[in-house]
Amino acid sequence: MTFSLTARCRRTGQLGVVVTSSSMAVAARCAFARAEVGAVATQNVTDPRLGPKGLDFLAAGMPAQAAMNALLATQAHPDFRQLALVDDQGATAWHSGPRALGRVAVALGEGCVAAGNLLADEAVPAALVRAFEESADQPLGERLLRALEAGLAAGGEEGPVHSAGLVVAAEQAWPWADLRVDWHDEPDGAIPALRRLWDAWSPQADSYVTRALDPTAAPSFGVPGDR
Repeated sequence: MTFSLTARCRRTGQLGVVVTSSSMAVAARCAFARAEVGAVATQNVTDPRLGPKGLDFLAAGMPAQAAMNALLATQAHPDFRQLALVDDQGATAWHSGPRALGRVAVALGEGCVAAGNLLADEAVPAALVRAFEESADQPLGERLLRALEAGLAAGGEEGPVHSAGLVVAAEQAWPWADLRVDWHDEPDGAIPALRRLWDAWSPQADSYVTRALDPTAAPSFGVPGDR
């Protein structure tokens, strides 16, 4: 029910996940990232506990594959799970259990791993990776969005996608970006809606960090009553 890309930006060290699904509120359950630690996507028959657990293993100093092995060792039902993980050095690991739904595929790239289930075409994850690698000069969030758009253009899921989300972790404890379209009635409308959110958010994201760290240096919100 899902396809995703989990990645690290080599230039900035930012970490993130982008994901879409025919199910509601996919990013709330599937996308996890922590600054200077790593990123995890947990999908198929989703267990959201695996995102924070995977990040905790990475934070303890485990490299990607060791963290994945430890994560799977905690699982009573690994056959149902599809997982992707990237550590703070850009190493990746993945797992796709034999009971993952429908057409399943995984693709690896530099600092990224794409995975999907119930896919219309096995080439979808490779399309995500290709778009990510071809946009290496762009910010991580933009690269993730381009990857998601490429996955949809390559066929996407068997059915229409209705939710999508993106999380990017930078230097702070909170996400630099955490954007979600939890449900879009128009078939495949969630990804264009996420694009609109990203285009609106990205120019002002750094200002919100400044407001948190040093309000005296923060720019105006530019809203009525803000003096």
